Amino acid sequence: SIVQVEGMKERTILINGFSKSYAMTGWRLGYATGPKEIIAQMTKIHQYAIMCAPTTSQYAAVEALAHGDEDVAKMRESYNQRRRFLLHKFDELGMTCFEPQGAFYVFPSIKRFNMTSEEFATRLLEEQKTAIVPGTAFGASGEGYVRVSYAYSMERLKEAISRIEKFVRSLS
Repeated sequence: SIVQVEGMKERTILINGFSKSYAMTGWRLGYATGPKEIIAQMTKIHQYAIMCAPTTSQYAAVEALAHGDEDVAKMRESYNQRRRFLLHKFDELGMTCFEPQGAFYVFPSIKRFNMTSEEFATRLLEEQKTAIVPGTAFGASGEGYVRVSYAYSMERLKEAISRIEKFVRSLS
């Protein structure tokens, strides 16, 4: 984290949550830390914008922090296996992608297929009943890429990559 760099702790606001690290999406619980004077001002705004996090979410977060490390380690290993699987499969298909350092998505390149990311995603959905996200959903620089999530079971990922492979082979 940047707060570990000398001189940055007093100049950094760290905002985080439990959605990805503890698989608590939908609980809508997060936190912020930083210089006291800035956090004090953030608290004033927060008090009038949001009442408070639900009590059940707070209890769940306490439980996750106190006892969730083993589960997080298991999830991390599972995500790593799925990420490596997809990277290997996309590489075999000639769809290069950078190895992600966070989250659970890969962004394979579709540039060699001479179609927009929107067209690629739409055709894949129509022809193989497999949904991915066009890279342009994340801005103009996403053109030429698609986003594929690996937050699914290995079984579902194998089925999805099989369908993607059929689609890609049909383009050749």
